[in-house]
Amino acid sequence: MTEPRPLVEPSEGVPAVITSAAALDAACERLAAATGPVAVDAERASGYRYTQRAYLVQLRRQGSGTVLIDPIAQPDLSRVGAALGDAEWVLHAASQDLPCLAEVGLTPATTLFDTELGSRLAGLERVGLGPVVEQLLGLQLAKEHSAADWSKRPLPTDWLRYAALDVEVLVELRDAVAGLLGEQGKLEWAYEEFAAVRDATPKPPREDPWRRTSGMHALRNRRQLAVLRELWKERDAIAARRDIAPGRILPDKAMVNAAATLPASQEALTQLPIFSGPANRRQAHRWYGAIKRGLRLPDSALPPMSIPSDGPPPPRAWPDREPDAAQRLAGARALVADLSERLSIPVENLLTPDYLRRLCWRPPSPVTATTVAQALAEAGARPWQLQLLAGPLSDVLSREPSGCIN
Repeated sequence: MTEPRPLVEPSEGVPAVITSAAALDAACERLAAATGPVAVDAERASGYRYTQRAYLVQLRRQGSGTVLIDPIAQPDLSRVGAALGDAEWVLHAASQDLPCLAEVGLTPATTLFDTELGSRLAGLERVGLGPVVEQLLGLQLAKEHSAADWSKRPLPTDWLRYAALDVEVLVELRDAVAGLLGEQGKLEWAYEEFAAVRDATPKPPREDPWRRTSGMHALRNRRQLAVLRELWKERDAIAARRDIAPGRILPDKAMVNAAATLPASQEALTQLPIFSGPANRRQAHRWYGAIKRGLRLPDSALPPMSIPSDGPPPPRAWPDREPDAAQRLAGARALVADLSERLSIPVENLLTPDYLRRLCWRPPSPVTATTVAQALAEAGARPWQLQLLAGPLSDVLSREPSGCIN
């Protein structure tokens, strides 16, 4: 096997970062005069900052060269989008970057090509940008700055080189992935998936976001949950004000430990791990104030141990609660798994697991290929998925219960 060739320097060198309106106007002229798809990427500061905003935007199109834009200095990039017109956008893992790009006025006008999602549909086992570039183009991308703090200013030259290389071969990679999908008869399916990513609406704010605290399953009563909630709210307020990732203010495990322990005084709190450190000792009055708020709540105001869901219960509960539904789910999962293997498409990309669970928990009546297709389409399944699965799933759902569950 031929060793991949390291890609260490952008073909035109490392471009200067655009920070002025004049430089942005000149870049827009180059992008508008260029041809073909446009490679697009964005760098955030996940794990460092509270928000998921873009701190660097990279674009490259045939004839324009690579363009690096500082969206902090130039926060309105809508004229960049206008310059790109109806060019196809090429991104890797588009769902990660599209929200922060939309915040600065950049959204694809027409088609989108997601090389990461396309690689999944093509059956590639490793779909990160580096592995896909290596497998399909024989090139090696360095990824040592992928988790860097991109809010840093000025950005180091090594980081800018890395950022430029991320879009250097993205259009070439798009052609390779498209070719692979075309050979497998999946290219139209892929474009349906890409359109769904492009058109996805922002998710509404999560109810009780504090319930995502890692390790909170260790808490055993509502009073402990109330204390955790107050600590989470206090941390979130500090993190938002200072624009720092919440975990850098106070780790989840420290909050869970405090909620489980319920220290009786500020001094007792500062004896706990992490709270004993200098930074958190200085904030001890705030943390203990949050704990006291949780302790003083009346029982009627304590959060429930869990919140009701509009979906079916966890499948592990189905055999006891709805054995017929458990049989339907087992048969449907086997069907999807078999098709997944034959098509070399991951199960979760063949059909969103939640759609399948909801269908099996409460099938349409009557069960036909048409009603199953309608139910899945209402959930969000794409036409290619309905074409493949509606008929076979209707057969599974129509089977008489066997009276036993394997």
